Amino acid sequence: MSVCNLCPRRCGADRSSTRGVCRMGEKITLARAALHGGEEPCLAPNGKSGAMFFSGCSLGCVFCQNAAISSASPIGWEVEEDAFCEILLRLVDDGAENVDLVTASHFIPQLERALKKVKGKLNVPVIFNCSGYETPEALRMLDGLVDVYLPDFKFADSALALRLCRAPDYPEVCAAALSEMYRQTGKCTFDESGKLLRGLLVRHLVLPNFTENSLRVLECLNGLFSEKDAVRLSLMRQFTPMPGCNVQELSRPLTGLEYDRVTRRAASLGFLGYTQQKSSVGRDAIPLFDGTGV
Repeated sequence: MSVCNLCPRRCGADRSSTRGVCRMGEKITLARAALHGGEEPCLAPNGKSGAMFFSGCSLGCVFCQNAAISSASPIGWEVEEDAFCEILLRLVDDGAENVDLVTASHFIPQLERALKKVKGKLNVPVIFNCSGYETPEALRMLDGLVDVYLPDFKFADSALALRLCRAPDYPEVCAAALSEMYRQTGKCTFDESGKLLRGLLVRHLVLPNFTENSLRVLECLNGLFSEKDAVRLSLMRQFTPMPGCNVQELSRPLTGLEYDRVTRRAASLGFLGYTQQKSSVGRDAIPLFDGTGV
């Protein structure tokens, strides 16, 4: 990673000696690796995702709920690749229903090497849980190693993406990323219990005052996926105002009317998937990034 152009920002940093725009060097850096509840029911029917939270982020949304591990000075502990493999296997031994790699896009080459070592020993799906701001070239490194892609589709409005994460190219980058993810996994495949074994589940966080963006996201997804039962959609209501975010429109929680407007449109388009209860709002659901399991 002497000239890192892994993510769409293509910062060119020498991550062997400095940090990239993702705020990370070349070693895998984790903030937490433990069983985690709260994911969509099809991912972990018993509420036991084997979540590995990676430090750093190449997108950097101003409203991020995990700012402690994605901000300018992210919390995290470096681990060698062999140790990373051991953590993966330990989570499965502890009863994890999946291996959930959360915000790991800036470590894709390291993940490719590690997963090739242990994929045959994992008897649970490998989930790549990401922002949607990935290049098809980087994602192709994970072909055959990831079972379930769990990307966000945050913005269909380029001006809003520029304002909230300095990425005006987000809409087209995300659309290309989702197309590559779907090429790899194909239609969603479930076991007899309803657990998602393979496929694409797209998340979208509905933001207060920006429901027009959410409706445009749905139109983009409608254009990308003509067969609505081929993918799943998760419309998230959990937006929580965070300290340090100076965007006035994001200073309050989402209203029920705003959320209902988006969910009704998704239903009218024929999407299958998940919605969230109002109780999902709040900081109580944010994990402790204290190095547990690392």
